[in-house]
Amino acid sequence: MNTEFLTIIPVLPSADIARDIIWYKEKTGFTKYFADKMYAVIYRDNLTIHLQWHADSEDDPLLGGSVIRIKVKNIRPLFDEFLQRGTIDPVSFKSGTLWKTNEFGFYDLNNNAIFIMEDIA
Repeated sequence: MNTEFLTIIPVLPSADIARDIIWYKEKTGFTKYFADKMYAVIYRDNLTIHLQWHADSEDDPLLGGSVIRIKVKNIRPLFDEFLQRGTIDPVSFKSGTLWKTNEFGFYDLNNNAIFIMEDIA
């Protein structure tokens, strides 16, 4: 079975995750799915936005690039393909995350983080 591409999910920087979850709920109707002090997943209907904390400093996890998440169905064939291409290494695969996904990621030549993920819930 081949991998089916479903959607791309933006990851937006946030200076205050708790504050921004409230703002998105009040101002846009997005609801919290998962959150901790560093990361949150919010949704509305079929739309999902991820929020990632940043400090706008040299230690900023987003400094130098953006982040996208590509949602797929049946992730394993794509993981195996990227492994054969040398894009990732075997330890890149994260299974059963706290936010209910299987996923792997890599950086492009411009330091953009690209994550491939599937829901397991």
